[in-house]
Amino acid sequence: MPDDVSPAPNRNGTAAHHHAPPYTSSHIPLAQAPGPAGQPGHQHSAIQPPAAPTPYPAFGGPTASPFPPAPPVPEPARLRVVVADDNPVVRAGLGVLLSGRADIQVVAEAADGREAYEKTLQHRPDVVLLDVRMPGVDGISALPHLVGIAPVLMLTYSRESEIVHEALRLGAGGYLVHGEFTADQLVRAVRDTKDGRANFTATAADALLAHMRLGSAAPRGPLPEGLGSALTTAPVPVHPAPRPLETSESLSQLQPSVGQSFVSGGSVPTPNRQQYKLSSREVEVMDLIASGMSNQQIAATCFISEKTVKNHINRIFTKLHSATRSEAIAHWLGTAPRNPGRQP
Repeated sequence: MPDDVSPAPNRNGTAAHHHAPPYTSSHIPLAQAPGPAGQPGHQHSAIQPPAAPTPYPAFGGPTASPFPPAPPVPEPARLRVVVADDNPVVRAGLGVLLSGRADIQVVAEAADGREAYEKTLQHRPDVVLLDVRMPGVDGISALPHLVGIAPVLMLTYSRESEIVHEALRLGAGGYLVHGEFTADQLVRAVRDTKDGRANFTATAADALLAHMRLGSAAPRGPLPEGLGSALTTAPVPVHPAPRPLETSESLSQLQPSVGQSFVSGGSVPTPNRQQYKLSSREVEVMDLIASGMSNQQIAATCFISEKTVKNHINRIFTKLHSATRSEAIAHWLGTAPRNPGRQP
């Protein structure tokens, strides 16, 4: 205000004086920010707002995690299966069904018993699915040679009681008849066969029950359609392969003994088994032992517990003066060397 100007009088005629408010301004002083060259900068607050916090990097993002990645979980080993059936449609269906399961893999297919033996020897599967009626070498003829390499589950349309009993006598780990099981039941039977548990469909179980009711001394008739005799009429050439077990011979090598002992009787002398004084049940158990069955398979075949099977075997070993299965089988089949110093 110029010095020569007096304050304007108020209503009372006295000059009005302006007084500063009793408090000071609380605004934040501004500071100059540098602007473009030659121009004054713009004003901004001296106190900047805090920067937003940087979020933690997500795992797997561009920033490495402080924790090392977990090692990959190894996939469980798949159960390996060989399918033997002369019908290509059946083989294809079983391949799709079983390989569709996460823990099962069909590693080979075979159209007859000879090819089943070769594929089993080559792949060493966990389970073999075996049909009965096949051209050339049928399933019953091939069965004794397959069980020395892998567990065998019969999977067939053949439902005759003679075939069921013969298959189990020769070492099959179960018997399923087509049309009597669901897909899930088949898968469970395959897994059980690997673990030594027997599975039977209704027809097979009825055949076993009928045989047991007739008694072990009931005469065993010939198999239908000449099954089990393929090796005596058509020797099977098998490519040389390493011997998987002491008892695993090629089909052609075993042909003479099979023809003599199981079909025609040959010139092998019949052992005098009456001297051992086995009961009828012990005779049946000993026959199953000689066929290569395990205790669990014998229990399933005879509808008794495994403990009862062990009791029978202990009594059999005592009567045959044997300490092992192989020794008992040798005495039972009459192939044990004679020892003049003791009773057979």
